[in-house]
Formats: sequence, C-alpha cells, structure tokens
Amino acid sequence: MLIGAHVSPAGGPAKAVERGVAKGCRVIQIFNQSPRAWRSRVYTDDEVAAFQDAIDGSGIEAVLIHAVYLLNCASEDKELRDKSLRALVVALRAGDALGARGVVLHAGSAKAGKVGPAIKRAGKVIAKALAESDRCPLHLENTAGAGGTLGRSFTELAELIDAAGGSPRLGLCLDSCHLYASGFDVRTVDGLAAVLEDCVDQVGLDRLASLHFNDSQATLGSNRDRHALLGAGELGEAAARVWFSEPRFESLPCVLETPGVGTDKSANEVERANELRKRGLRARNRRR
Repeated sequence: MLIGAHVSPAGGPAKAVERGVAKGCRVIQIFNQSPRAWRSRVYTDDEVAAFQDAIDGSGIEAVLIHAVYLLNCASEDKELRDKSLRALVVALRAGDALGARGVVLHAGSAKAGKVGPAIKRAGKVIAKALAESDRCPLHLENTAGAGGTLGRSFTELAELIDAAGGSPRLGLCLDSCHLYASGFDVRTVDGLAAVLEDCVDQVGLDRLASLHFNDSQATLGSNRDRHALLGAGELGEAAARVWFSEPRFESLPCVLETPGVGTDKSANEVERANELRKRGLRARNRRR
C-alpha cells in the first residue's frame, strides 16, 4: 500500500511534490484548481516539466487529482452540468499531463429528485469527459449519503459505471469515513471483508483503484461526512490497522484527508499511518 496525503499545489505541481516528500508520502493527492472557484487551472509545459523533475527519485510513486467539490454531474440544471463537464475535462487532462494514477470524483447529487434519472445524467457527463481526454483514469468515490449524493452503495456505483459506458478507465475510490457514515461497518477484519465482498459482487475487484482513509466524527449510518484525525474518531486505531493491512488493498494508493493534513497541523499523520500499518500486518500474520 502506498500511504500519503492530500497536499497543497500552491506554486505549481512541483511544489506539491516537495510538500509530499516533507511528509514522507508515497502518494500525494492535489486539487488541480481552487476548490472554491470554477476558474480553470491549466498547467504549462514548464510546470509539467518541473513536476516530472521533482517527482523523479522523490520516493512518491503515485499522484491523484481530486476534482473540485463544486461539480455536480447529476444536476437537473444543464448549465451546471456543462460547467461540471468542462471542469472535469480540465482535471482529466491535467491527469494526462502529470501521469496521474487517476482523478477522484464525487459524481454528484440528485438533491431532492429521483436517483435513477440523476445517475443517467451523471453517466452522460462522465462519458463525455472521458471522450474529451486521453488516458487518465477516473475514480468514482463512494459517498456518505447525505443530500441525495450518488454512490452511497456499491449498487449505485455500479449503476454509475454502467451509465457512463463501462469504460476500462473507470474505477472506484473507497473512503473509510464515507463507508462508515453510509452504514458499512469497517472496524473489524470480518466487517471490512464483508464490505469488499459486496464490492466484488457489485462492481468487481478490478475496478478498485484508490483509497482514502479518514476517521469519522459521526456514528455508523449517520450519513454525515465529518472527517477526524487518525484514531480520534468512531473508527479508531483498530479500524486503521485493519484498513492499512487489508491484503486486497496492498498495491493501492491510500490518501489521508484528515483535518489539517494539508498543513503542518498534522504533519505526523502519514508517519502514524505507516506505524499502524506495520502493527496491522503483524496482527494479520499472527492470525494465519
């Protein structure tokens, strides 16, 4: 497992690599533009070259781009869907340029409308975005389930993939906090195994492409997306050990998005995660 964190790309993507190295990351995740504005950020050839120079030999083995939260590919408002499409295409093309492992996307929300038509609308936008970019994969992230968000179950995620045409570039990003908030108890070995069997049955293990580990401030099934620091929430250190040592996660990038992880406030979170992984692996070996 490649453990790392969401880091700031302020100053260009090469600076994000520097910040990831300082935190001991093997994977970094960035926003390719401001998460609070629609203004597109297209990287120049010089920025891409500087990024490649920075990442070579850095110890960082994977990069994820997180599409900004303003996107709602499922909106009933055509103007918003069009803006979401343009922003998603920019993110995927940034992924093409940087050689990113994938772009992580919250597919959108049905709001108060029906889920079925919302999934179809989102699928069309996603299919168009893939057609207007070259090769970067798109990872659909599971959601906590509040406000009509799509992707709260593996059934919905499978329906989104089908609605988008089933491209081999489509994968999943599993977020521990979102799973827990949606009612999936991933605190134990058996609990996480059952969730992954559901994933295999509905979507297929080959679609599992990236991970977020976030502890949860909210309770099981609360549908509230409230991240907590490692071991400081409802999941706790025991769940972190299970998550970081899960065999089916072994080759995947796992990003921490815990509060302050993009700043110096939690600079030791990656180190703690690696230590919890070691303890989880030791426990797994004892169970054999």
